[in-house]
Amino acid sequence: MILNILDAKLAGPNALDVTFNDGSRFVVDLRPLLTGAMFEPLLDPAVFAQFSLDPVCRTIVWPNGADLAPEAIRDLALTEQSIG
Repeated sequence: MILNILDAKLAGPNALDVTFNDGSRFVVDLRPLLTGAMFEPLLDPAVFAQFSLDPVCRTIVWPNGADLAPEAIRDLALTEQSIG
């Protein structure tokens, strides 16, 4: 199965509440993924909040062209769960 995001809601300054098509749902702090020139502007909560769900690719995207794959988001969520 190809992993897709069904829904995403803002859950904090740099966090999302994400529901996947495999039935899993996580609140994930995305700060660890927000590195590099494309992603660093997203550390600003006002910019981060401009995310949307791409209706075709079912990924999280931002107006500046940044996007995050569902697999990266879920892997980070699973890592956060195992640590916390």
